[in-house]
Parts: sequence; C-alpha cells; structure tokens
Amino acid sequence: MSHSSTVNSSMNLYLYQLKSLILKEYKEAFRDKRALIVALMMAFMAPVMIVLMSKITIEKLIDEPPIYVNFNGAEYAPKLMEYFADNNLLSLADVPEGDKAIWQQRNITVNIPIDYETDMAQGRPIKLYLQADFTDKAVGSPVRRINNAVRSYSLNIGYKRLLLRGVDVRLLNPITLVEQDTSKPDATFMLISIMLGIYLMLAAFMSGLSVAIDSSAGERERNVLEMLLCQPVSTLQIVLAKLISASTISILGIVLVLGLTSLSVGFVDLTKIGATFTLDISTSLTLLTLLLPICFFASACQLFVAFQTKSFKEAQSTVSILIGIPAFIPFVVSLMDDRPEWLNWLPVAGQSMIIENIFKGVEVNWLAFIATSVVTITITVVLVLALAKKLKSEKVVMALS
Repeated sequence: MSHSSTVNSSMNLYLYQLKSLILKEYKEAFRDKRALIVALMMAFMAPVMIVLMSKITIEKLIDEPPIYVNFNGAEYAPKLMEYFADNNLLSLADVPEGDKAIWQQRNITVNIPIDYETDMAQGRPIKLYLQADFTDKAVGSPVRRINNAVRSYSLNIGYKRLLLRGVDVRLLNPITLVEQDTSKPDATFMLISIMLGIYLMLAAFMSGLSVAIDSSAGERERNVLEMLLCQPVSTLQIVLAKLISASTISILGIVLVLGLTSLSVGFVDLTKIGATFTLDISTSLTLLTLLLPICFFASACQLFVAFQTKSFKEAQSTVSILIGIPAFIPFVVSLMDDRPEWLNWLPVAGQSMIIENIFKGVEVNWLAFIATSVVTITITVVLVLALAKKLKSEKVVMALS
C-alpha cells in the first residue's frame, strides 16, 4: 500500500471518528428540549426588550404626559396658568382619581407671590418658588419641564418688552450655531443599535453556555468523559466535537436574535422621531460572519474553564462569570473618546466597535474585520490545543486537586 493511500485512510478514519463524536454531542445537546429553550432564552427575550425599551424611549422623547402641580396663588397669574396648561402642567385638583396618590406623594408645589400681577405690570423681577424632593428620581423629569416652561414664558415676556421699547430682539442672539447631522438615516435611532450589539454579544456567550458546561463538567461527573477517553480517539477530536456542538447553539442564538429583531422592529413607530432602522440580509450576513469567531471563542473559553473546576456546580458558578465579558468590554469601549488602535485587534472589543460602525452607517473597515477575526480564531485554537493536552492529564479527567 502506498504512503498516500495510508495517509488518506488515516484521514478518513480521523474524520469518521470526529463525525461520530460530533453527532454524539449534538444528540446530547438537543436531547433536553427545555434546557435548550432556556439556553436560547436570550435570543427570544432580546427582540422583546428592544421593542419595549424603544417604545418607552420614544414616549419620553415625544410625548409630554400631564404633570400635576400644587399651585399656590394661581389666581394671581391667570396668563401664566394658561401657559402652564398649554404645556400640560395642570393643577393638582384636576388629577384623575387613579393617579391621585402618586402625585400627592410627589408633592410638587409652585408658590406664586401675591404681588405677582403688580410686579409684572411695573416690570419688576418676580420670584416663583418650586418646592419638591429633588432627591426623588420620579420628580426629576417634572421639575425639568416646569423649569423649561417658566424659562420659556419669561423669555417671551422679555422679548415683548424689548419690542415695545423699539429694541430688535435679534440683538440678543448675534451668533447662531446651526447643527447639521451627517449621520445616515439608518443610524439616527442609536438605541436599537446599541442594545442589539450588546444582545448579539450576550447571545454568543450565553446560548451555548449550558451545553459547554454539561459536555465538560457534566460528562465528567457522569463518568462519560472517562469512557470516551478509553475509546480509540484523540483528546483533540473530543475537544473539537464539544466545541462544535456548543458553538452551533451559540450561532443558532445569534441567528434567532437577528431574525426576530428584524421582525419586531416593525412594531415600533420610529417615524415619530424621524428615524429609520433596517436590518437587511446583507447587514445580517456581515454581522453573522463577524460573530462566528466569537461563538467559537466563547465556547472554547467556557470549555477550558469548566474543565478546570472540580464539580458541575462549581463549573456553573465559575463559567457564568464569563458572561460579564460581552457586557463589560463594549460598555468600557463606548465610554472611550480616543480609542487606541490595538483595540481593533482584540476579541469582543474589535467586534463591538465594528458592530457600532455598521449601525452608524460607516463603511466597514475590512482590515480591522479580518484582524480581529484572525486574533480571535488564533486564541480559540490555542485554547483548544491547550485543553486537548490537559485532557491527557489524570488530574483534569478525575478532577483531582
């Protein structure tokens, strides 16, 4: 038999063994349907959270719900009260019965002086007193709206007085700054973009988490790992099979997040704030390609850490700490004004910045795309080889100290 035939036979045997191990891992992963649904819960919850947060944000940006204030001396300033009413700042006496307890607890009071009308006629300064518990978070927004309304009303009166004296009010604003937003329409509504980027990272780390723990620490406790190592297969094949199985669930989680988000965003009326958001097939494929290395990287990290623990419970608590990586790193990166160039090469950080640019409508930096993917894959390969070597040790297999 020639040397090439021997090599081909060995390769075919190696691939056949690997295929059998992968099928075994898939069978284990998909056996417990409830556990699988829990693992993919992030993928199902992400679109729901995006829709809810988007609607709440739009309501805060656009809608001005009524604010009920206890006006003392309202009879002294009828025109001011009309202006307040036009801005949905209403008297506490008009509060609906269902909201009465809430606004009484907030106890926002505006005191209008008895000499308001006289001082207004004579052009003297007038002081209104706003009383509230400014440490109460619920009072913050109403207080800001009252301040803005009083400031706007005061400016209107000031401008009218200047006009009566023959002064051009344009003299008060000699310089005007005109802001011109150069962002693309698809990047206007950044809330969805930021949330989706974080959820995609979380889905990559969380979806395959339970599978990675069960196929490592779980199989070791059930003595399945020891039986596998007794078979004529290499430790590298065992690690690759477990990696592919856990990574497949992570990829499935990302696909679900992308697909469900593209559908759920249609339930948010972004036209209220003049924004648009589309997640077309091209963008989805780019994001999926970018996050594929992260799925394998996350699963490799989880398998590596899980095999270092002594029990299944310890693996659950220890490996769960890794979930903080996709949340902490993008948050830190977003706070940085001047980002160093080397961040583009790092796993998670590089991907998060590219995702941010994609949603901003900025052209993808393909060099950074390739660089961060190569570095992520390289670290994954190192972890896989290191774990395959560790599985040859009795201390790791038997969880010995």
